[in-house]
Amino acid sequence: QVQLVESGGGLVQAGGSLRLSCAASGRTFSSHSMGWFRQAPGKEREFVAAISWSGGTKYYADSVKGRFTISRENAKNTVYLQMNGLRPEDTALYYCAMETTAWMLGRGDSRDFGFWGQGTQVTVSS
Repeated sequence: QVQLVESGGGLVQAGGSLRLSCAASGRTFSSHSMGWFRQAPGKEREFVAAISWSGGTKYYADSVKGRFTISRENAKNTVYLQMNGLRPEDTALYYCAMETTAWMLGRGDSRDFGFWGQGTQVTVSS
């Protein structure tokens, strides 16, 4: 069974930075694309960023382009989300997810991701 454990969330002032990490176990990490999603109170879960199994292809939501960077270290079974220039509207519970199918990378549809972590809270104060 796949386990995904996020860490790195917290409270930060607007303009600040955080780096989220997601440690994976239970499946061949290096053959699966990974993604980050977020859900703010009262809103639907939304796509943030995704990265292919090799790290060679990355997609971002328009709202985070130029501010967030997704990366991965296959040797450590870990995916990261570096978040710079944080804004109050970035406040949300951030989830790490793994694509269900190996060697596939969709365009951020959450239905393509079959495995999810519990989430880590990011709060940005103004």
